[in-house]
Amino acid sequence: MTILPILVAPDPRLKVISEPVVDVTDDIRKLMDDMLETMYDAPGIGLAAVQVGVPKRVIVMDLAREGEDKSPLFLVNPEIVEASGDLSVYEEGCLSLPTYYEDVERPSKATVTYLDYNGERQTIECEGLLATCIQHEMDHLEGVLFVDHISKLKRSIILRKLQKTKRLQKGAA
Repeated sequence: MTILPILVAPDPRLKVISEPVVDVTDDIRKLMDDMLETMYDAPGIGLAAVQVGVPKRVIVMDLAREGEDKSPLFLVNPEIVEASGDLSVYEEGCLSLPTYYEDVERPSKATVTYLDYNGERQTIECEGLLATCIQHEMDHLEGVLFVDHISKLKRSIILRKLQKTKRLQKGAA
């Protein structure tokens, strides 16, 4: 498996809308394996393919905590078929916005259909952190970052700081 470079905002490729996957092929499974390895290495709990520069509707996740057995979830072409009217707030972070965290309000429960690692259609009913994480990663597939859900002022401050960090890193290279 390969650890892939993760795009960092405000990289314009993060705003691209991802294309549906036609078939879950060996190439898509390799992408998911590489994404999972990348996510574990980062470390994170979710990663969308667009975050590694591949605008395909592919997500990997694992909510297992340190010391627990790994429990990866692979979602290809996920779709929310139902979302609750009840909302919950979680402090979200993102591998594409390192070190920044903000409270985001999302539906507390969702029903999601997707293709699994083997291309089989699945349905999952989720709530809590799982619902939040799936919705967060699905936003990436639409070119939306968690900071797009917060105030324009906070978003602007975070993106300016990330841009400055990028400039400083390029200058040091």
